[in-house]
Amino acid sequence: MEAIPMKTVYWLDFLDDEDRVFMKRFILHSGSLKKLAESYGVSYPTVRLRLDRLIDKIRVVDSHGPRDPFELLLRTKYAEGRIDERTLKELLEAYEGRNP
Repeated sequence: MEAIPMKTVYWLDFLDDEDRVFMKRFILHSGSLKKLAESYGVSYPTVRLRLDRLIDKIRVVDSHGPRDPFELLLRTKYAEGRIDERTLKELLEAYEGRNP
């Protein structure tokens, strides 16, 4: 078995326990969002939204790579829907102003 490059697994470091449990259940349900929704007791659109946010979070981490941890944290919170775009921009501008 070949070694996995660090960039491949780097995004895993930014998943919280809830994300990891969701991924595990997704895999155990063979990728069926319908079955996953049933296991959580929620609607298909709710599970689809959760998966879309997880995908966005992974893309953010992959696209920005191991750069500034605070900036990456802000971008992942945005991808999770925990902060809005305006707040993200304000925080990034304030942070960049302090760290030229």
